[in-house]
Amino acid sequence: MTLSLPRTADEPAQRCSADAQAWPDVARPPAAPFGHAAVARRLVRRAVAALPIRCRFGTDAPRGSGPSLTVHDPDAFFRRIGAHGLIGFGESYMAGEWDSDDLPGLLTVLAAHVDDLVPAPLRRLRGAWVQHRPEVQLNSRAGARENIHHHYDLSNELFALFLDETLSYSSAVFTSFPARRETLAAAQHRKIDRLLDLACVGPGKRLLEIGTGWGGLALRAAARGAHVTTVTLSAEQQHLARRRIAAAGLADRVDVELRDYRDVEGRYDAVVSVEMIEAVGRDFWPTYFAALRDAVAPGGRIALQSITMGHERMLHTARTHTWISKYVFPGGLIPSREAIEAHAGGAGLRIVSDQGYGDHYAQTLRLWRERFTEAADAVAALGFDATFRRMWEFYLAYSEAGFRARYLDVRQLLLTEDIRQGAPQ
Repeated sequence: MTLSLPRTADEPAQRCSADAQAWPDVARPPAAPFGHAAVARRLVRRAVAALPIRCRFGTDAPRGSGPSLTVHDPDAFFRRIGAHGLIGFGESYMAGEWDSDDLPGLLTVLAAHVDDLVPAPLRRLRGAWVQHRPEVQLNSRAGARENIHHHYDLSNELFALFLDETLSYSSAVFTSFPARRETLAAAQHRKIDRLLDLACVGPGKRLLEIGTGWGGLALRAAARGAHVTTVTLSAEQQHLARRRIAAAGLADRVDVELRDYRDVEGRYDAVVSVEMIEAVGRDFWPTYFAALRDAVAPGGRIALQSITMGHERMLHTARTHTWISKYVFPGGLIPSREAIEAHAGGAGLRIVSDQGYGDHYAQTLRLWRERFTEAADAVAALGFDATFRRMWEFYLAYSEAGFRARYLDVRQLLLTEDIRQGAPQ
C-alpha cells in the first residue's frame, strides 16, 4: 500500500490501514481504563491551548498559530493517550489519526515544553500508569543480539536510501547552517576525522572500533595506515562493511568481526566507539567501560561519540517503556554526561576532552528525514508498508526535535587511563 504523507494542516483524514498481525497495537485503538480517555482529552486540550501551535480536533475550528496538530480521529487519539501516554501518541501518528504540516516543528514545541504538559500534582502520580521496560529487552548477550537485529538488520538498502554515500548513521559535523545535502558526506568525514584525531590514529596504530556501522570509520582509519579491528552484532552490517573495505583495497588492514564488545580480546593503541553506548543499556554501562579500559594499551586513548540527555530525565527514562524503546531501539538508553563520567571513573578512566554539538545532529536528522520522505516509493518497493514509513518518519522527526529543543545533545569525548587512581579494582 502506498501512502502519501500529509503535508497540509486541514486536509481530510489519511487513515493508515495497519496490518493487525504486524502492527497489533496500531491496527486498532486500545480500550483505555475507565475515565483515562476523558482525562487525556482535558489535559491535552488544556496543554496545547497554551502552546504556540495550531490545533484542530475533528471538525472543530482550528485554533492558535504555529506548526499544526490536526487530529482526524479525536476519539481514537485520546483513547490511545489515555491508555499508553506518549507511546499512544506515537502509535496514533502511525495509524494516521493525526498529522502536522510541520512534524519536526510541532514535536520541537512539545519537547521544549515537556515539563509543562502535565500538571505537577499529576506528574507525581505518573509511576502508577507509565509502562516499565520489558525484561526481554535487557542487553544480555542474547538480548543485545536480538535488539541490534531489530533495528540494524532491517535492510542495508533501506538505510542507503536516506544516509549519504559514506553510510554514516551518526551526527555529522558541518561548517555552516543550514546544512546542505551536498555537504553531508564531507561533514561525516569531518566527524570521523575529529574522532580519529582525538584518538591519535595514524600509520601503524592498532585501532579497535566498537560498533562497526557500515564500515565508514574503519575505512577512514585504514586509509591513514592504521590496523583496524571492528566489531558488530549486525550480520547485515558486517557483510556490507566487508564488501566496502575489500572494494577499497583495504581488506589486509581491517578485520570486521561479528562479536559482542564483552568478548573482545587483545589490547590496542586506540579505541573508538561512535554512538554505541546508547545501545548498551544502563545495567551494562559498568561492563562497557570496563571493556574499554581492558582493551586500551598503556598510554592509549579512547574516543567516544555519544548522544546525551539531562541526568534527571535519563533517570526517569531508564524506568519507562517509551515509544522509541518499543518500536525503534529496544533496550537502548541515552546516557547523561554525569553517567558517562561516573561509569568511566568507576572503570579507571577519566574524561580529558569533551565537546558538544547538538545543533549539528538536528541538521543531520533533517537531511535524513528529507531524503527518507522523498524516497517513499523506493522504501515501499523494498517491502516496508505505510505504517512502517509513518513510524520511521516520526522517529526521525522526533529525534530532530529533541536536538532542536536541546532536550538532547551529542558529544565527542576523549578518555584516558586515570593515573590518579592507579589500577582499577
